[in-house]
Amino acid sequence: MPAAANQPNPFISRISLVGRNSGRVKNLAGFRKQHHTVPDAVNAATTAFLGKLCAGELAAEAEKFFQRSKAALAYKRTDLTLEVTSPVAVLTARDFTLELTYALERNDPASYEIKRTLHSLREGGLVERPEFNQLFAASFTGMVFSLARGLKVEAVIDAVETRGSATGLTVSYPSDCRHCVLLVAGVTAEVMCDGATLEMGFPRPGAPAELIEAFVAVRSAFALTKNSVLAGLL
Repeated sequence: MPAAANQPNPFISRISLVGRNSGRVKNLAGFRKQHHTVPDAVNAATTAFLGKLCAGELAAEAEKFFQRSKAALAYKRTDLTLEVTSPVAVLTARDFTLELTYALERNDPASYEIKRTLHSLREGGLVERPEFNQLFAASFTGMVFSLARGLKVEAVIDAVETRGSATGLTVSYPSDCRHCVLLVAGVTAEVMCDGATLEMGFPRPGAPAELIEAFVAVRSAFALTKNSVLAGLL
């Protein structure tokens, strides 16, 4: 892991790692085929219904992370808490926060998504610890970095089209420029910018250290352009 990953708290604390899985509502343990029907819309009632159906699975996974975190990082009782209010569970540890959320798929309400979000990381050295990466091995396929100041997507596009190719940066975008997708030579992740956040999407799940390392590579590529817009993003 590059030394550059040891960043001050403000840098690390603005990163969220995201992992997703999906399934069919009818396959949840709480679903009773003789009594229940699968949702055909996403609204308050069907969301509450999902919360009842997934309560068992959510509680079991959240408890698993509670026990594994306590063992892996030698936490004491006062170092972590777990709150489960289905369809959401929040594990708040001394060094990080993990949120587990079940939600119906808007384009297919008969399916659900499980989203795992790791955020509020205390400091850069945490993601270098083997026990921390083993705890979250192959858990995340995305990283979201909140930009300290908003900016125009058009400015990012223009900067890459003007200076990016010389440092291995390319960009694609829709005609309305509501967002843009950046590719960095040597980095497998796609980087989407919407003016408020940068979101990196990875082709396969990874541990925190892997994702942070790729993020540092993107940060270095932006800096190499010597363009104030790109260099100022991260």
